Order: sequence, then structure tokens, then C-alpha cells
Amino acid sequence: MSVTGDARAVLVTGGGQGLGECLSRAFFAAGYRVCISDVDGARAEALAAGLDGSGSRAMGLALDVREQAAFEAARDRILAEWGRIDVLVNNAVVTRAQPVLEINPDDFDAVVAVNLRGTFVGSQVLGRHFRDVGAGRIVNLASLAGQNGGTATGAHYAASKGGIITLTKVFARDLGPYGVTVNAIAPGPLDLPSVHALVPADKLAGIVAGIPVRSLGSPDYVARTAVHLADPGAGFANGAIWDINGGLNMR
Repeated sequence: MSVTGDARAVLVTGGGQGLGECLSRAFFAAGYRVCISDVDGARAEALAAGLDGSGSRAMGLALDVREQAAFEAARDRILAEWGRIDVLVNNAVVTRAQPVLEINPDDFDAVVAVNLRGTFVGSQVLGRHFRDVGAGRIVNLASLAGQNGGTATGAHYAASKGGIITLTKVFARDLGPYGVTVNAIAPGPLDLPSVHALVPADKLAGIVAGIPVRSLGSPDYVARTAVHLADPGAGFANGAIWDINGGLNMR
């Protein structure tokens, strides 16, 4: 989709690096005005400046997704500068690979606070705005780990992603009558530096061998799927979990 005229605006959380950077770039390429938010505000600002030095179509800001006030400030800034916000992409994530019996409660809370609480807080703050204006799109980044319990990631990560899948359905049901759709994408293992850093090479090779298409997933394809779900014409896709896993998990 190419947006012209009064371009739509998107807020991407965790948008300064990894899959988030792919998401930010994909929405920018589709014609959106993109607010790139990240816990590392300098990284977000640098990416935004690289996309559009004028700032007319890209801005970067620091955002701690655990905090309601941070989302409210981001919403208010976008509305002040661009006059509209149409899409929220909940992507901010903490990933840790730990055996379940070695995860202490603080580790568990730290992962869930970003991944699950962050998705809830963002969806609630922007969901209220979308409800009030009568339109909006929320795209959540879940994971295959949230469906099968995970094989390379920790229980805290898998549990948080399973929670995102449930939140997606709750928000989709409650916001649907107001012209707002909420969907999630559940990728399998992606060809990202973070994946290669997290999973030992021999274990990753074994994972790839078990994927029917025999390859890691493309983060750019995941990003294009998010753009599709954000399209104004995608109004009948709601409460869905879009699997992108190479056939590793078929339902």
C-alpha cells in the first residue's frame, strides 16, 4: 500500500533495532508517517533521521513500554505534530533463554513487564484513542513460542507471548464495534542477529532442519504482513493470529 496526501501515522514500539527496525522501514516505505519508539531513544532518533532528515515523515523518541504515562506522552506528541495516529505496532521485546527451573521471579517479572504488560498498556492507551475517533489498527508481535511453549527461549518469554495472543483476542472483541481491529503475528525463528546470538549455531541448525521449508524466516516478510494488517481495507481481519513459521507449527 502506498499512502498519499494526508498520510496515515504509525507508532512502532521497539522500533529502533532488529525486527522493529524492519517494521519501521516497511511502514515508511509504504508511505506512512512513522514514530519510531525504543527504550534506546538515541537509536530511535538516529533511524528516524536516516529515513527522513526533515522529520516530516519520521520521528524517534524514547519510550518505556511499561509506563502508561510514556505511551500517553508519545500519543500526544504524535497528535501534536501530525494531527493523527492510525496504527500501533506492539513490538518491544525482551528475550532470554533460561531453563525454567533456573528462572528467578525477578527475571520472570522483567520479561513479562516489557512483553506482556507493554502490549497491554499500549493497546489500552491507543485503543481508547482509536475508539474515540472510530478507527484504528493494532498489530501485536506474538511468537510461535506462545503457541508451543518455545524450544529455544525461556518460559518467561513463551508465557508472555502466549499472553499477547490472549490479549489480542480480548482487545479485538471489545474494540471491534468501534472500527478498530487487533491482530497478532506469530513468527517462528527469524533470520535476525538476535536469534543467531541467542541460539548456539549447532542448535539453530537443528531447528532449521526441522522446519519444512528448511530456512529461517524473513523479518522483512513479517514487517510486510504487519503493513497489510494495518491497511484500512483489512477491516475483516480481527482477532486473528497470523502464523509465519515455515510450517513448523500447523494448525
